[in-house]
Amino acid sequence: MNGVFVSVTTPETTTLREGAFGPATALKCRECGATRELGPHYACYECFGPLEIAYDFGTVTREQIEAGPANIWRYKALLPVPDDIESSPNLEPGFTRLLDARNLAAELGLAKLWVKDDSTNPTNSFKDRVVACALSAAREFGSKVFACPSTGNLANAVAAAGARAGIRTVVFIPSNLETPKQVNSAIFTENLVAVDGNYDDVNKLASEIAGEEDGWAFVNVNVRPFYAEGSKTLGYEIAEQLGWRLPDQIVIPVASGSQLTKVHKAFGELIALGLVEDKPYRVFGAQATGCNPVATAYKDGVDAIRPVRPDTIAKSLAIGNPADGIYVLDIARSTGGGVEEVDDDQIRDGIVLLARTEGIFTETAGGTTVAVLKKLVETGQLDPELETVVINTGHGLKTLDAVAGSVGARATIAPTYDAFTAAGIA
Repeated sequence: MNGVFVSVTTPETTTLREGAFGPATALKCRECGATRELGPHYACYECFGPLEIAYDFGTVTREQIEAGPANIWRYKALLPVPDDIESSPNLEPGFTRLLDARNLAAELGLAKLWVKDDSTNPTNSFKDRVVACALSAAREFGSKVFACPSTGNLANAVAAAGARAGIRTVVFIPSNLETPKQVNSAIFTENLVAVDGNYDDVNKLASEIAGEEDGWAFVNVNVRPFYAEGSKTLGYEIAEQLGWRLPDQIVIPVASGSQLTKVHKAFGELIALGLVEDKPYRVFGAQATGCNPVATAYKDGVDAIRPVRPDTIAKSLAIGNPADGIYVLDIARSTGGGVEEVDDDQIRDGIVLLARTEGIFTETAGGTTVAVLKKLVETGQLDPELETVVINTGHGLKTLDAVAGSVGARATIAPTYDAFTAAGIA
């Protein structure tokens, strides 16, 4: 990740128990296909490519899934977690609502639109999903510290999950992060570390620490393959909540790009297992103009992602060197989708639009995604007649400053009826 190779071994006193990772069988390189044993590693020894989880699922049925709890563990047969995962203290995220967004659809001229609203997770973002899977891996590896570099939401989720699990947490963030996100982490952990620099600087530091400190599980560094699988549950839930079918089109925010690639992976797994009908679907990525390396590469028709220095209000998407960017390009192109970008003013408008049509207050990442959805319709890139899903990844209370200057009181009046009528509100 970002040019830093890290391999962290499990403590010598830790022996992995049978079934520690459920149906997972190995780590497999996404580039050369080489495999290695399950462990806290994320880079291939053969080609330095990224590792991901390989599985032997066996038979998985809809009935088996539907009988599970109303959280991500209903999909434990498809995740690298033990069968007894429910007995381990965790935040039990997931199974958030899929909202029939009729008002927003009418506003944008779409025939059918759904909003997958992950702002209702325990720490109000989708990061609770990925952290839950990373926490399970850290516990199985006998890690003594649960840590992460973060643009905010991940730090919130790691700090809260660690508190629930009784494991020491250390979270690293850019020092210019929004105050609400800093407070939302510091309330759960005394070890919030602000770093002078952007996310890529923070991530580089975390990679160096992971390589030097024994027993530290950095969720998106040395246990990244396990962590990333949590995003698949968004795809599983969307399919199940649609009545075990896939949408025609889906719009997903892009930071590292992992969420988009894993939702696509989830759809493929459901098809392979016969849980949904095989059908074409289009995947679109959403970025902010102030941090748009994937959108730029897509529009330029190139495969290489040129890193950028982020400058956008969408700080949770401000990853200038996205680890999964090239895979986002592959998916967007192969599915007939795309990657689009919007500027900060359009992001603010997207936040307000979603709030005033569907009563959902989204953070800047969601504002980006809604604004990109609008742009895709206006430019003809997205078919308005096809069923579409847009993902909202977090709650707007975390990024109040982004819209504080755009909304407010329509009028300030005296407490009289005459003053009310004079204001022209009636």
